Amino acid sequence: MLTLFGKFCRKLRIDRGELLKDMSDKLGVTPSYLSAVENGKRNIPPEWVFKISELYSLNEEEVSELKAAADTQINTRIDLNKMKGDQRDVMMAFARDFDQLNEAELDVIKNILFKKKS
Repeated sequence: MLTLFGKFCRKLRIDRGELLKDMSDKLGVTPSYLSAVENGKRNIPPEWVFKISELYSLNEEEVSELKAAADTQINTRIDLNKMKGDQRDVMMAFARDFDQLNEAELDVIKNILFKKKS
């Protein structure tokens, strides 16, 4: 399924009369790799937002749109092997039930986490 980042890149290519291969050549990757990134199967390399912005001379609005699209596709990996038993149990329970949390529960968790940073 095409991600927001993928839709942005596809529209950019269409507007510029380019193929997937053209953009992948400019980014120095294979077309299959670019396709995997656009479809959310691979992480967006951190330098791509800047690189695409420069290669295609994007204006401020386009850069902002590209950044927002890339931000929606951030994947985070958590190494459970480095966690103690209770930490691992809480992390797994959180991951399993995250989409079931209501606003009040999310607010409680957010307050706990942000209080620790203060």
